[in-house]
Amino acid sequence: MVKVLEKQLMEFTKMHDVYITDWNDAMSSGDSSALESIMAEDYYVTFFHSTNDKPAIFDAQESISGMQQSIKELLGASKKFENRVIRLKNPDTAVVFFELLIEKEEKVLARLFTIETWQLRQDKWMLVKETVEPIN
Repeated sequence: MVKVLEKQLMEFTKMHDVYITDWNDAMSSGDSSALESIMAEDYYVTFFHSTNDKPAIFDAQESISGMQQSIKELLGASKKFENRVIRLKNPDTAVVFFELLIEKEEKVLARLFTIETWQLRQDKWMLVKETVEPIN
């Protein structure tokens, strides 16, 4: 079982590296189709704005729309996935923790603590949920 998890972790990590590349390609081209293709139909994101406020929750369609808008507004910016930690809960579920930096013209526009949950569905890793909280 350990060897299976090690192999699955390596394969997932390679896929997540491509996901990071896809994000930066989208930020430079404006085309988010590669990102949209890995979002599960039941995907949702929980966004915490501040400690005292209730979080905002967005479903897949709302998230895709918001992603397209933010890519358009931040065209030319880059995303850096800092301090990334990947853990497999089981062979079909991975959780990724990281600090996301959005930078443009050498300025940090946002710092976000992010947790992603991925599931292997029909032999494809799909992003099923995210939790996001601003750091700055």
